[in-house]
Amino acid sequence: MAEFMTETEQRAPGVPRPGTPGEPRERTGEAAAGPSDGHEATALLERTRALVDPELRAALESLPGSMRRIALYHFGWQQADGTPAAGNAGKAMRPALVLAAAAALGGPAARAAAVRAAVAVELVHNFTLLHDDVMDRDASRRHRPTAWAVFGDADAILAGDALQALALRLLAEDPHPAAVPAMARLAGCVVELCAGQHTDTALERRAPDAVTLDEVLVMAEAKTGALLGCACALGALYAGAGEDEVGALDGFGRQAGLAFQLIDDVIGIWGDPERTGKPAGADLAARKKSLPVVAALTSGTPAGAELAALYAKPYVEAEAEAGEIARTALAVERAGGRDWAQAEAADRMARAMQELARAVPVPEAAGGLLALAEFVTRRNS
Repeated sequence: MAEFMTETEQRAPGVPRPGTPGEPRERTGEAAAGPSDGHEATALLERTRALVDPELRAALESLPGSMRRIALYHFGWQQADGTPAAGNAGKAMRPALVLAAAAALGGPAARAAAVRAAVAVELVHNFTLLHDDVMDRDASRRHRPTAWAVFGDADAILAGDALQALALRLLAEDPHPAAVPAMARLAGCVVELCAGQHTDTALERRAPDAVTLDEVLVMAEAKTGALLGCACALGALYAGAGEDEVGALDGFGRQAGLAFQLIDDVIGIWGDPERTGKPAGADLAARKKSLPVVAALTSGTPAGAELAALYAKPYVEAEAEAGEIARTALAVERAGGRDWAQAEAADRMARAMQELARAVPVPEAAGGLLALAEFVTRRNS
């Protein structure tokens, strides 16, 4: 599948307004980052894994045996039977943001000092993944069974709880002067994440025509944008930045996080299972009210009405052969949900660039953050 955000798509006129796909609205500005092939971001993510993984593995090894086994399985470093594995621990986007923000404001010394904070953010992120997989009943992640599918719900939930506690302990034991405010900020972020997840589950219980796009955008900021914003803010704290710079980088991460979620929701409907590691149309089968879906439902179009009718009845797996998932995806697309999500992602990235310019006015210093921001809207898995 082609990249979701081509240069043409990012700069096309007539960007649709939220809730009314297809109608023009005013743009908030263009992204400061020029087009790239993603190599810079990929290299940055690889360097982040090299810096973070030793500390991360050491932290996981400190867990009690039962929790350690589940955590190491979840990160792809062990098989279910405890034997070693060379699995995929994820892209490391959030710890990369911590280190890139620290480097942008404080140089290499600040980046080196912020490694423990980057590990803490990665632990919190994976705590949310363990819990989300249980709540969403996702049976696969990173191309293998999820932790709950292997060890059961209770064990996966408890392992997630242990990762969250471990993250806060890492910061509590860090002698760096930024550790205490960083711990407070990360704890506040966890509360916001939980509130966002609670809203998400509440919205899933409501009728398809009883959810607004504004509600889902607020929920997405809490569930996804908050942690990316917190990651950037922690990097700024470890660089000794002032309140204005910390706040601006938090805003940058939040807006980039919304763009990330928009593209993730697009991938959740139209992504290639060979790349995503999840079944095609899994979000549609689960009747998830993702951002493209809600944009389509609130479009006032015949396709939107068709989608509402499909979403009003539970998905029956036996009907998959009859093409229900394909029909549902087509209804979302015909109602403008896919186009709106892609255009909104570009708009959110433009806002992110404005926040970044406030915190790091010298573009050369912000190179790592710019590369990561572009990467999140140009991925296809």
